Amino acid sequence: MPIKVQSNLPAIKILESENIFVMPNEVALRQDIRPLKILILNLMPTKIETETQLLRLLGNSPLQVDIELLQMASHTSKNTSPHHLTTFYKTFSQVKNQTFDGLIITGAPVEQLEFEEVDYWEELCEIMEWSRHNVYSTFHICWGAQAGLYFHYGIKKYPLPQKLSGVYEHTILDQNHPLMRGFDDKFLLPHSRYTGVSFDDIKKHPALEVLSISDKAGVAIVCSKTGRHVFVTGHAEYDRETLANEYFRDKNKGINPQIPYNYFPDDDASKTPPLMWRSNATLLYTNWLNYFVYQATPYDLTELLKRYPH
Repeated sequence: MPIKVQSNLPAIKILESENIFVMPNEVALRQDIRPLKILILNLMPTKIETETQLLRLLGNSPLQVDIELLQMASHTSKNTSPHHLTTFYKTFSQVKNQTFDGLIITGAPVEQLEFEEVDYWEELCEIMEWSRHNVYSTFHICWGAQAGLYFHYGIKKYPLPQKLSGVYEHTILDQNHPLMRGFDDKFLLPHSRYTGVSFDDIKKHPALEVLSISDKAGVAIVCSKTGRHVFVTGHAEYDRETLANEYFRDKNKGINPQIPYNYFPDDDASKTPPLMWRSNATLLYTNWLNYFVYQATPYDLTELLKRYPH
């Protein structure tokens, strides 16, 4: 998939070195097709790393994708330079009059707070409400998934006895669901969080379907029956070293974290962890783009406002 981004985005050099086709705006304008419009609300502190991870997964289909990056106006990022944010990111006020085929809401390291205690919660609620009418399908990640389940369906999150960190085996509950097409019966997915959602709470809601679950990590993938909301409680987008970086960061802070489950060979943090989930992650995002964005969204995005009027 050609990914259309600003020509000087830092992620471009990394992705091109991996033979992922990234298309600058000036080239895309010469193609007489309508690209999919995907908005990424990046709530992660490591914004450049997260950009690269998500663009890598969105770049594995023959479709052209026009990417917009979104930041919170009500929150000041401490880990990303203001220059990067002002150069490559927009705020909600700049996009709220537009329509998009898809929206990705990332995770955020705030899961130990109540939703209403998060400083940008009110703005996030405004964006999620706007997405009902201006976005066809939204892909929610980790805390973003918990926030979406709570906002749209009233499903609460619960604190875990200790941080869930590692690479966990998952079982597919509906092999024929479009989002799960091509998956093996068992697959691996990284998790990194302090809270979770209840399988029983989700099963009680008639609009939702649990597609995948783990004996150790709990609910993993949930989809609304309309396909307009996808919730992934883990981090399919994580790179090989992401969990290691988080582990060493917490260790340096004196948090004394447990070693990530099923991650380092022999639980030896000096050894390079194997990358065991990339193919599943690519398939998950490709299925979402194909079945819930490309095949479902109207060609003329203004039709979204007619289908889902305010």
